[in-house]
Amino acid sequence: METFLLVLAALFPVVNPPGSGLIFLSMTQSASGETRRFLARRVAAYAFFIMAASLLVGGLILKVYGISVPVLRVAGGLLVAATGWKLLNEGSHKAVDDVSSSERKPDLSDLTFYPLTLPLTTGPGTIAVMISLGLSRPAQQANIGFFVAALSATIVVALTIYVCFAYSHLVSRLFGTVGTDILVRLTAFILFCLGLQIVWSGASELLGTIVARGAS
Repeated sequence: METFLLVLAALFPVVNPPGSGLIFLSMTQSASGETRRFLARRVAAYAFFIMAASLLVGGLILKVYGISVPVLRVAGGLLVAATGWKLLNEGSHKAVDDVSSSERKPDLSDLTFYPLTLPLTTGPGTIAVMISLGLSRPAQQANIGFFVAALSATIVVALTIYVCFAYSHLVSRLFGTVGTDILVRLTAFILFCLGLQIVWSGASELLGTIVARGAS
């Protein structure tokens, strides 16, 4: 239970399903309720597999390719910031409606993994958290219990993603067109700032490594 709560508390603020739901809503304005629920199921499933894979084998993959966690944060943060900037400038209902008739409708299913799942929902911050949790697992005899508890928390987060995404249209009904557009733009701005924060965090670690090597 302690591990379950720890993983849940670490994941939920980073994934932020309610905030990601607003981005999902802005990118699926042309979809029907049934289609939106279908897309939400796929995003939730992809998010679960990304979080589970990061927990179980993320550290090993980074070692195989020689990628450090700070570099992962810088690269992923750039993607998040670029996506936030694009949504900030194009995320209004008018912009979405303009492209929905010719572009969005046939391509909605192609958006489920990129960018809706990666990097918008389970981005570099989530991956870094899961890798850190996997690398900090307890002694060998407690591994099974640790991973069961961690994966259970991951399932809860994935279910929350589905609920927030599948019923994101309720936000539009509650706040109206103008209010929803304001919320979407604010969320996009926060997403842009979050991307810059992730880049800064990774870059600071890289610069700290360089300074430490120079001092030695």
